[in-house]
Amino acid sequence: MRTLLVLLLLSGTASAHVTLTSPPPRTLDNKAGPCGATGGKRGTKVTTFAPGATITVEWDETVDHPGHYRIAFDDDGDDVFVNPNNPNDHFAFTLMEPIPDKAGGHYTQQITLPTATCANCTLQLMQIMTTAVPYNSFYYQCADIAIAEGGDPGGGPAEPGADGGCAIGSKSPGGSTGSGGAGVLVALAGLVALRSRRRAVTAARPR
Repeated sequence: MRTLLVLLLLSGTASAHVTLTSPPPRTLDNKAGPCGATGGKRGTKVTTFAPGATITVEWDETVDHPGHYRIAFDDDGDDVFVNPNNPNDHFAFTLMEPIPDKAGGHYTQQITLPTATCANCTLQLMQIMTTAVPYNSFYYQCADIAIAEGGDPGGGPAEPGADGGCAIGSKSPGGSTGSGGAGVLVALAGLVALRSRRRAVTAARPR
């Protein structure tokens, strides 16, 4: 009995190639399109976002494959989602593609949702294998969502310099635009040099 339980657990783990973690997925199945499970229907885990919210989609890649990811959106169910066939495919429902594969691990991707409200909308995550063209291998996860006033506004777009870099000419807390401490030192050096030149000219004039 214990051996059977272990085998079942291992089988369930091995079948999960990609797992959506935020927003919560409709199902943990991921092989049948468009949302992972054959005949899958909208579930009870519905996340409501504000119109136009910028949200962070998160997922785990448990089995690495060469390829990329796609995030797509359907404003009424999940019937518009079709599989891509080649790298040049473009669909109106796609929010972000390609999202590069990074050989397993945890992924995060910011996306901006539409501004129109919907009560039966779906967010789809696809893992697309690109070892053959036309593409023939996919894994799917979907999140059941709604877009409504008063919903989660999301985190918004990342601010310039938020990744640890410098934002040249960024606004100071007081609202003025500055160039940082280095710019102040350069300005002071220029002022000192200007005063030195004026003194030299004054000293050279005949008295």
